[in-house]
Amino acid sequence: MEIDEIRRRIPERLHAAEGPLRDATQILSDTTTAVEAAVKERRAHEKDLEAHEAHTDKMKSHAASLKTNKEYQAHLFELELANKKRGDFEEKILLTMEKVDQLQKTVKEIQEKKTALEKVFAQEKQGLDAQDKELATELTQLQLRHREASGRVEKALLDRYNQVKASRKDHPLAAVRNGICTGCRLQIPPQLIAQVKRSEDLHLCPYCRRILYWEGEPIVEGSSALESKPSDLEVGESA
Repeated sequence: MEIDEIRRRIPERLHAAEGPLRDATQILSDTTTAVEAAVKERRAHEKDLEAHEAHTDKMKSHAASLKTNKEYQAHLFELELANKKRGDFEEKILLTMEKVDQLQKTVKEIQEKKTALEKVFAQEKQGLDAQDKELATELTQLQLRHREASGRVEKALLDRYNQVKASRKDHPLAAVRNGICTGCRLQIPPQLIAQVKRSEDLHLCPYCRRILYWEGEPIVEGSSALESKPSDLEVGESA
């Protein structure tokens, strides 16, 4: 039962061990997406600048056709605005380039971290796989011993044992120690303790319903050993 529980938790442990790697992978994916978006933004600004440059060149080509001083002054004002707008485009391009550079550095750092985490996880997985394999081998051996031992037990007694085991979903046996059931840690009635000592039949704890057993040798009827030292606990009181 302990081996089954350990093996049941191995996938959970594996999932937990993979957590940092999953997080790093997600961060890497998000950062890579951010780099792609920043690159697209930079290209968009570059295209806007190209279109603006073409428009400015077209404006300059019309300078020769201007006839009055008023038209020329208006033309200069438009060129000044165009140059200012050109500076805005260039600033946006510069900012996006810096953004791309920073994100690319972050991608490199995360990739290095992810590579290190992959190695750690691979080692953890290898260890858990090896543990699971060893436990599976041990479990097979225990199951064989269990079948052999079951074959030496009376069928009626074995059926009762299996019924208790199925109803409890955990260890169906509990020793009687110092007048206490070691399963639920409650005080057992003295008469029941004497019956368990004699080992003439199977007896269940009245509280947790585990099968009780005496850790020492069975007590022969009439032996002075039947008289046990009284316990300070009341019957049914928890230890």
